[in-house]
Amino acid sequence: MEGAATGVFEIDGVVPVVDPTAYVHPSAVLIGDVVIGAGAYIGPGASLRGDMGRISVGAGANVQDGCVLHCFPGRETVVAPNGHVGHRAVLHGCRIGAGVLVGIGAVVMDGVVVGEGSFIGASSFVAADTQIPPGRLFLGTPARDVRALTEAELAWKANGTRVYQDLARRSLAGLRPVVALTEVPSDGRVLAVDADTAKPLREHRSSAQ
Repeated sequence: MEGAATGVFEIDGVVPVVDPTAYVHPSAVLIGDVVIGAGAYIGPGASLRGDMGRISVGAGANVQDGCVLHCFPGRETVVAPNGHVGHRAVLHGCRIGAGVLVGIGAVVMDGVVVGEGSFIGASSFVAADTQIPPGRLFLGTPARDVRALTEAELAWKANGTRVYQDLARRSLAGLRPVVALTEVPSDGRVLAVDADTAKPLREHRSSAQ
């Protein structure tokens, strides 16, 4: 977590807790009563504000770029182990169960409980106190129960979470600030992932048929 201390803040004598195997990007902000579990990934620009109540991110979970996690005083926002929170999602006073996928730009409000392994679709709005059973797909504004998830969809999600767990390890090992190059080097550039590492869900569904 080298460098991440620039975005970590104490309030009322309460200091965030980050497992040494988790990765928190230096531009993320952790305030107060925040607990980050083993192997978790917190992306650039994420804001986890434990200045009213606890923000918990479980082992192996990820909270991606630009996400906001907060809650009312004395409440808690929880992302359980292996939870997967997509870019720009907002979680407020809710409980995201183990293995849940929260899609890009979704908003999940106070008192919501999302059952293990469920999906919340991109840009969906989950109204306060909604109870989502395990293994379901919820979509829309407000989000509604669409159907049970398939085994192929659950496998796709599990792979995506593993990719982010690997990204936490890669980032701890080799992500560091540098001065940008002025041109693309002639000897090529190779990342440790390729198109077979993970695919968009629509492509995964097609290949699984």
